[in-house]
Amino acid sequence: MQFRRVDALPPYAFAEVERLKLELRRAGEDVIDLGFGNPDVPPPEIAVEKLREAALLLRNHRYSSSRGLPNLRAAICELYHERYGVELDPETEATMSLGAKEGLVHLLWVLLAPGDSALVPSPSYPIHLFAPGFAGATVQRVPALDYVAGVEEAWEAAQPRPRVLLASFPHNPTTACVELPDMQRLVDFAREREMVLVHDFAYADLAFDGYRPPSIFECDGAREVAVELYSLTKGFSLAGWRVAFVLGRADVVGALARLKSYLDYGSFQPLQIAATVALREARDQPAQAAEVYEGRRNALCDGLTRLGWEVARPKATMFVWARIPTDEKAQDFALRLLREAHVAVSPGSGFGADGEGFVRFALVENEQRIAQAVRGIRRAIC
Repeated sequence: MQFRRVDALPPYAFAEVERLKLELRRAGEDVIDLGFGNPDVPPPEIAVEKLREAALLLRNHRYSSSRGLPNLRAAICELYHERYGVELDPETEATMSLGAKEGLVHLLWVLLAPGDSALVPSPSYPIHLFAPGFAGATVQRVPALDYVAGVEEAWEAAQPRPRVLLASFPHNPTTACVELPDMQRLVDFAREREMVLVHDFAYADLAFDGYRPPSIFECDGAREVAVELYSLTKGFSLAGWRVAFVLGRADVVGALARLKSYLDYGSFQPLQIAATVALREARDQPAQAAEVYEGRRNALCDGLTRLGWEVARPKATMFVWARIPTDEKAQDFALRLLREAHVAVSPGSGFGADGEGFVRFALVENEQRIAQAVRGIRRAIC
């Protein structure tokens, strides 16, 4: 039987790395997994305690609201006001999603249809490349490392003219960052061409060396053309809770909320209650998480540099994007590191053809384990 949408998906890009990793572990080998970007920093205790407390109340086990509890939407708008000086209306400019991926996919369902197209950075987090296709649209790729400068050329080359401009800074996997004037250029570009600018702000909280990633809403005119996805996954270390938000342009947020009212009843209500507490009473958690990832970044980058493998030191995210120091293909190099160094990394080709020649390290092991990984890599490449 032929399946719609699923049959058009390529094989899972990281499947072979996953298969070999499991094979080695079953054989008793100690594999250091720097491939899957699965946050491991402990969540705020106050949120976990509130989750336990809320789960004991029977009324919280009933259906909730797909838009998110009013207090939860108010809490994210309060964070944006405190951090970015932006006044968002929790009734019309904020809706909850079950993680940023779910929010993005369904957002593009209301923005795109067969015959439409979207500008998307490449290489990119896989759902950015595939979500437009789930809506029946096509993708016009723009080099992620020169995205702001490249969108105009991509616009001119695209047929039909793109309806959506998808951006994500700090960027996964390349760790590319922008400053506020760069974001303003994207907002102006989208406004001039009557596009919707979708900004995935997944790594808003994880920045180093004094860098502060700008929100799209710090730009003039952004609320007329843009929506932004913000997640509690990374900075608040609540990956499994699947709590995220789509914020901004009211008609777009309203359209998504209407669609989602047919699809879900929101997340488990105690999760929403506890997430509200995290946003209001654990505001220091993102800075603490960023400090942990910064230490790991330093341990990995310094260690690889000592091996003669020069890598760029990222200003943000929980990743290091590294050009392969040999002439091997990304998949072959990643598999060799796994076999010889017992270190799992993500081949750059898994993030699109433009990722060939690179691997991505996820900073999800402690500094001691990262030092052990560097020693293993020395055996493989030196």
